[in-house]
Amino acid sequence: MVVHPPQPDGGRQVMIRGEPVGTAYHLLDLVELMRLAGLPEADTTIDDPELIDWRGGGPEVWTAPG
Repeated sequence: MVVHPPQPDGGRQVMIRGEPVGTAYHLLDLVELMRLAGLPEADTTIDDPELIDWRGGGPEVWTAPG
């Protein structure tokens, strides 16, 4: 799973298994996208680099730089 850097509106594009699945504007959006894709519970895996490739900042970053 790849979470791309924040866009100017604060959303982060999310790809799961190479397919775009939506935009997350906060962690709860990401958790829902993961649930819909059948991925493990996010509260135990959100920091797992084997599961999520955070680009442009980790799970605490939801605004674009500048």
